[in-house]
Parts: sequence; C-alpha cells; structure tokens
Amino acid sequence: MGWLHKKIIRPLLFRQDSEVAHNQAVNALARVSRSSLALGAVKAIYGSPELPTEVFGLKFPNPVGLAAGMDKHAAAVPGWAAIGFGFTELGGVTWHAQPGNPPPRMFRAIPDEAVINRMGFNNSGAEAVAQKLAEWKNSGRWPAHPVGINLGKSKITPLEKAAEDYANSFRVLRDLADFFVVNVSSPNTPNLRQLQDKAALDEIFAALQQLNSSRKPILVKVAPDLSFEALDEILELVAPRRVAGIVATNTTIARPQTGDAALQKIYAETGGLSGRPLRARSTEVVRHLFRQTQGKVPIIGVGGIFDADDAWEKITAGAALVQVYTGMVYEGPGVAKKIVTGLRERMEIAGLKDLSQAVGWRIDYV
Repeated sequence: MGWLHKKIIRPLLFRQDSEVAHNQAVNALARVSRSSLALGAVKAIYGSPELPTEVFGLKFPNPVGLAAGMDKHAAAVPGWAAIGFGFTELGGVTWHAQPGNPPPRMFRAIPDEAVINRMGFNNSGAEAVAQKLAEWKNSGRWPAHPVGINLGKSKITPLEKAAEDYANSFRVLRDLADFFVVNVSSPNTPNLRQLQDKAALDEIFAALQQLNSSRKPILVKVAPDLSFEALDEILELVAPRRVAGIVATNTTIARPQTGDAALQKIYAETGGLSGRPLRARSTEVVRHLFRQTQGKVPIIGVGGIFDADDAWEKITAGAALVQVYTGMVYEGPGVAKKIVTGLRERMEIAGLKDLSQAVGWRIDYV
C-alpha cells in the first residue's frame, strides 16, 4: 500500500494546492468514520499491531499518535484509530471561531519532504467542536484510544486576556477529551509565542487547573526555536501547576540552507516549517527535556517522523509517545502501521519487553 500511495496517489494529490489536498484527505476519512462497516474495512488494511504503553495515567494501544493540525474540526475522530494511530490530538481549537490567515497558506517543499504552513488556527470554535465531539460520543463509534485537544488562543483576544480565552475553551471541552495540550508555540498567530514566557504560561495553567476538577492531563507544546534556558524556565512550572507533560516540538521559523532556487522560493514563505528538516532539532529538545527532568516528565516527540527509525530516535532520546503530521502527508495512511511494526522489531532486537524500557534508553543525566 505504501508503493500505491507514493507512485500513484501522492503524485495526484501533489498536483493540487496543499490545503485542498489536505481537506480532501480528511473529508474522505470523515466519510469512512460515519460507517462502522467502512471503519472495519479500513482497520483491516491499515490497523497497527499492539504495542501498548501507559503515559500520564492513560492507556495507549500504541505510541504513535496523530499530531494537531490534521483534524482541526473533529471531522474524522473514529477514522484515525482505524488507520492505526494509538491516539489523536485534535485542533488547534480556539474559543472564538476564526477563518485563519488568507490562502494560500500551506506549501510543500517536496525535495526536503517538508511543509510550511501559516494556517493561523482556522477552526469552528470550541463550542462547535464540543458539539461535534458529543455527536461522535453518541454515535457508538468513538475510538478506543485516547483523544486529546490542542488549545490555542483566539486571534482577536489580546495577550493580557489569553488565560481567560484558553479557560473558556477548556470549560466547554473538558468532559469530551482525555487530555489537553496548551499551544503557545504556533508561529502563525501574532505574538502567541510570547505566551511561552514563564509568567504568562503560569497564568494560563493556573486558570485551567482551577477548572480541572477531574484532573485531566494538561500538557504544553513548545517551540523548537526556544533556547534550552527558556525551556528550563517552562519546566519550573511542571510541579506547581501540575503540567502533565511536554509536546516537543511545534513547527520552526528556521529554514534549512539550500542552493535550489525553487526551494529557496518556498522557504521564503512565512509560516512554520515541519517535516524532515525539523527532525534533528526536535530530537535535541526531547533529549534536553528528558535529561533536565531525569525522565520524570512525559514527553511527546514530534517533528520529522517518517518511519520507525525516526520514531525510535525520539523514543530513545526520551519521548514516551510520538506524533506524526508531515510524515503522513508524504508516506500516506499506512505510516502509523509501518512505524509501530518497526518499533516492535527494534524492541525485539534490543531485548526489551516493554516500550517504557526504551524511553531515554542509555541516555545519562549529565
């Protein structure tokens, strides 16, 4: 199936605008999600083998998740489990519905297997997403894996009211998902990354935890462009604000060097870069966070994961879970199954019985 995607399906999709192709793929899986029969058929082809793990109190059938940004509207919630993912992160979701930035706003850097996007948290708003999630809950097709929601700040909300904005979204969504991720690291909402400042982030987590009576895990997603010192300041909030984990990392505003004129033109576009060029830096951040916390704070590794080698690199650097976005754009819907299968093989070769044994494997704390 990987050959079919790379040789036939992907070339057809890549003839279209990136966002158009993205929407077509999600809409196709949304149609599958509305039929139990179709879901079963898709699972028979793309379903991943078991590789269970438990992280921040949740049980995951496998450690490979769908990253935020792929399904912003909760359009295909049951479908992501059917194509092999061990968990799903929906969104980003903001309190106010918003169209995002004007198109075109997504660009492929095909030779480097990268994507640049400046979507700008386009979504239908927290209340509409809550309604959609309730419909999936009542449909009988809710996935048997953890579902998380990525929370962003509405563009119209001033920074000084960010905590209230995040809290409003959390209030209407808190009973409809298993975990939440505070996104203060997208480069596509003006000044959003200023909320990675310790004081601003502390205010946001204080507001969320005040509403979090059921103790849902709340994580924070960090930028790869932060210095290690800035990351360490964020870690100082883990204990006092019960931060359940770190998602490392978001997209980057950095660009790789290239002598290719066509690539230079793409890399000149404003937005966050994801894909293979991000792999090494995101792994550096994962490794640093793991060392600084002595492995006591769960990390979700994301950035440049296309195959089992990439996922194994993140896990052995300290990631308890991994997520895929751009990897699926280039590798197709079989990417989760391929990665999980490869991880099982690597664990067998290493003589490891449980995935947790591989997390930060052979990494010292100095």
